Formats: sequence, structure tokens, C-alpha cells
Amino acid sequence: MLTFLLRPVSILYLSSGLLVTAQFGGGFSPRMNQVSLTPSHIINRNVGLKVEGSSFTLDGFPFLIIAGTIHYFRVPREYWRDRLLKLKACGFNTVTTHIPWNLHEPRKGWFYLTANLDFTTFISMASEAELWVILCPGPYIGSDLDLGGLPSWLLRDPKMKLRTTYRGFTKAVNHYFDKIIPMVVQLQYGNGGPIIAVQVENEYGSYHRDNRYMSYIKKALITRGIKVLLMTADNGDELTRGHLKRVLSTVHMKNIKKETYDTLLSIQPISSVKPICMEELSVNQGNGQSYGYILYETVITTSGLLTTKNHVKDRGQVFLDENFLGIFDRSTDQLTIPKKMVYNDNPTLRILVENQGRLAYGQDINKERKGLIGDIYLNKSPLRNFKIHSLDMKTKFIQRDLPNIWKPAVFKHQGPAFFLGILRIGNDPRDTFIKMEGWTKGVIFVNGKNLGRYWNIGPQETFYLPGPWLRPGSNEIIVFEEFKPGLEIQFTNISRLGY
Repeated sequence: MLTFLLRPVSILYLSSGLLVTAQFGGGFSPRMNQVSLTPSHIINRNVGLKVEGSSFTLDGFPFLIIAGTIHYFRVPREYWRDRLLKLKACGFNTVTTHIPWNLHEPRKGWFYLTANLDFTTFISMASEAELWVILCPGPYIGSDLDLGGLPSWLLRDPKMKLRTTYRGFTKAVNHYFDKIIPMVVQLQYGNGGPIIAVQVENEYGSYHRDNRYMSYIKKALITRGIKVLLMTADNGDELTRGHLKRVLSTVHMKNIKKETYDTLLSIQPISSVKPICMEELSVNQGNGQSYGYILYETVITTSGLLTTKNHVKDRGQVFLDENFLGIFDRSTDQLTIPKKMVYNDNPTLRILVENQGRLAYGQDINKERKGLIGDIYLNKSPLRNFKIHSLDMKTKFIQRDLPNIWKPAVFKHQGPAFFLGILRIGNDPRDTFIKMEGWTKGVIFVNGKNLGRYWNIGPQETFYLPGPWLRPGSNEIIVFEEFKPGLEIQFTNISRLGY
């Protein structure tokens, strides 16, 4: 819906070769505890590993992943069981392992999957040792292997572009995945196996040569039958460059700074049974959200009448999946969801709410909470189970490399979306004014500074841009457009404030 929307994040800590996933939930169910959440105890398997807010659940029960890495290809097969049992004895409940393409297919078309490369037996042994498995099938896995685990024969192609959607590379990946992924599928959680999650590639944020590549890998896994939780993994500096929509983003503890935690908090959606207003969000170190927009998402199962009871503060665009339904504002508090639009089992209803400003004085300042301040109703029943995304439009929000997957603008595209433009100027920049003629409604930023909101209904037509906020050479202009973008951004020395 929102272009460049980010997904939930957990933190993966890397220390002394052991990968520990820390996610903490609430109290444990009296019917199941962590000791019982092992491969042999869970017979009737349904939803598998899921992210619920800031916690993991396994088949609906709170679950803390404590994972250590063992590379089967680096350990003699005769020691596999011993090493797995030792990992279990140390208190771990999950083993992470990688599949090295270069060892399994050292010659094009020649696969080695026995002896020390029999990864299916290793995974089965992990299950017997009461360990869950997080699998990293690559194709690139890093792991200090030659070419990061990619086979060197790929470079026989003089035009080869590794880790991209270059046809020569994807053809080889497809052939490789056709061989190994069916072997992985049968060992997934839903099929009685121990695999609870699969990593998509590895630390692509530090490479990032092709905006389409990670989506290609994700699709390559899913179409071959991978159904467990998918995740990406990047270090602190490259967190936002390697993420994927609807995939859990995780971070390896490398190049971690305070800003990394801010980024994690800012891109992690909040799960809530009921809507939460801006001020009560668990963002900004627990201080809530002050300005900007907030996006609410929930799944619906029927069509009908959507009503707000004046709980949208101040203005909300409503979408069903990618389809625009209408606007909730001070004059409109109900919309109809046509039956024909509920075309699948779980369409997502999205409400993008704009905070248009709080009162500065008067008796009603105590009522100035923003976002959804109460329930939204579908056929008189309150909607439940929301994912909530904070879009506060602060300077830090824009400067966090949001996003690094820009695509060429298609001007038939309707918002909400972010648009990026580059203004190149000479020395000694001077004061100027920006004119958003042809654009509809949104927010404009220059070099990370928020100039304000524009709206084609007026009265203001230009924005003052101080010369000191510009710099010789390239200047970055980002526009968040809610509806229909214009074809250009104009500059003028004439102020038009509509007075």
C-alpha cells in the first residue's frame, strides 16, 4: 500500500560464533511451556513460528528462540550428533545452519548431497536432539567461504553479475534451487520437520546491486514450497537496504550504534488487538508519536458498512489491499466496502491517518489525541487485530535511508508514495521558493529538512526554502504525495502565500 513500507524487526546477536535470537513475550500458557515446545512434543502442527508484536510464538504459544550456529559441512559427519547434543545441553533450543552452494554443486550440474554434505540427515538429527532449525539456503551465505558460498564456475560467464537478476545468474540459481529446495520442503514445520524459519539470502544490504533481486529470491523460495517464516539478515549499517515487504527483518550485531536501535524501533510495526492513538504508541523511547501520519492495517472477511463514530483524527485515507475506498474526515464518518472488492479470503483494510495539528488553546486541548482514538466498525462490529506503523515524518525518519529501493517514477501511479528528485545547483545557493503545481497533497523535504505540508486547495502555493539549507552540487528532494503526483517541482523567486 504505502510504497516502501517496512516490516517487523527482531534482533539477532552474533557473538563467538553463536547466533542468539532474543524475543521476549508475555506469560506462558498453562497448557504448554518452553520445555514442551520441542519437535517431538508438538504433534498437531498449525501456524508454526510467527511474530506477535515484539515476541515470537510457536503454534500460538510464547516462544523464546535461543539459537547457536553449527555448519554441518565444517564438522565431521561422525560428530554431528555429538555437537548437536552438546548444543542442546548448553541450553539452546534451535540450531542455525547454512547450505553452501559451492560445495553441493562444485561442477555445473553435478550435485553432492551425501556423506558430509547430507544436510537432510543433519537436520533430521537436529530434530532427534529436540532442536528446531533455522535454515539459510542462500544462494549466497557468506560464512567466510570462498566467494561467499557461490560456485566459482559462475564466473566463466564474462558478463556475470553475481547476486543480481542477471539472467545467467538466475538461471543457475533456479537449477540449484530446483534440486535442494524440494529436500528442504519435506523438513518444514508443517510437514512434521524441525525447520521453523528460512533466511532469504544473507546481508544483501551491504551489497545491494539490484532492487529486484531479493524479491526474486523470496519468490523462488515460496514458489518451490517454502511456507515457514521468512527472514532477512543484515548488519546495523545496512538494515534498511536489505529488507523485504512481509518478511521479518533481523540484524546481525555488527556496526551497531544507538541509531541502529532507533531504526529498529521506527520500522517495527506495532501489533494491537484494538486501535492505538499516536500518543500511546510504544515508539520514540516510549514517548509516543507527535506528528505526521499513522497507518493501521487489519484483515477483514466480509463487505459492508464501515463506520468511525468520529474516531478518526483528523483525516484518513481508506484502502482495501491496493484499492482506494475513500476518505474519513470531519464530514464523512462512513464508507461502503462493496461485496465485489472482498475477492479473497483475507483482504487487508488499511487506514492512513493524518494528524493535521492540535489546538493551541481553549477548553478542548485535553481531547487532542490523534490517529484512531477508538474503534472502527464494520457492520456495527468493532475491527480487531491491527498492525500499526508510525510515519512521523521527522528529519530522522527521512534520513534513515528510507528507502533504498527507489524505482523510476510512473506518473500514472497514485499515492500514497514517496518520490525522490535531485536538484543540482552551483556555488553560493540563495533563498528561493518551491511551487508544487500539479501535485495534490503531501509533505516536502529538502536535504532531510521538512518544509511543510502542501495541498492544492490552497491558499498557500509556494514554500520558502532558505539558502543555507541548500548546498552546492546535488540536493535531495523527497516528496510524500498522498494522491496524485505532479510531473515536476518548480522553483521561483516569487512568494505566493494566498493572502
